[in-house]
Amino acid sequence: MGMSAQERLVDVVVAAVEVAAEAGESGTYTADVGRTLGAVVAKVGARIAVDGEARGFSSGWREAMAFVSGGGGEGGGRVVRMPVRGGDGEVTPG
Repeated sequence: MGMSAQERLVDVVVAAVEVAAEAGESGTYTADVGRTLGAVVAKVGARIAVDGEARGFSSGWREAMAFVSGGGGEGGGRVVRMPVRGGDGEVTPG
C-alpha cells in the first residue's frame, strides 16, 4: 500500500529540514539554499494537490457514469435540471 499524500509531504519537509540543518552545521547555508528548499517543498506540495484533485475527479466521474448507465448509486440519486444562461445573459430552461 502506498503512502498517503500527507505522509509524502511530511517526508519531503523532513528531508528539507535535514538538508538545511546539515548546511547550517557545515557553514554553507545561504538564503539561496533556503529559497531552493522552500521551492522544492512547494513544488512537491503542488504536485500532491494536483494528483489528489485528479483522483477525486476521476473517481467522481466513474460514479456518475455508473449511475447514468444504470448501475445506480448507493442510496439512489436525483437529477436536477438547472437553468442555463445564454450568451446574451438571458436565462433559458435547461
